[in-house]
Amino acid sequence: MMSTAWAVWVVVVFALAAANLPFFTTRVFGLVMLKSPKNVGVRLAELMTLYFVIGIVALLLEKRAGQIAPQTWEFYAVTTALFLTFAFPGFVYRYLLKRSD
Repeated sequence: MMSTAWAVWVVVVFALAAANLPFFTTRVFGLVMLKSPKNVGVRLAELMTLYFVIGIVALLLEKRAGQIAPQTWEFYAVTTALFLTFAFPGFVYRYLLKRSD
């Protein structure tokens, strides 16, 4: 059985990986290759979708651990800001670092 602390760390590690996935790969969700290169809109849509996927995983783990805590708008504001902060290294790598191609 997974402890609560272990479940929190699993969600944090998965969120960190999922937040950076759109920026480190040219495939959508790491699976589907597009005919044209991914643009910013596709990356942001992928980021938003992954936010909800991680949220569902976290909700399932919380439900398995016991009672689900009430979540108001503040919860979603904080988790969105945290997910975007997690995505910052991938954004910097994709758009701000100069690479010799």
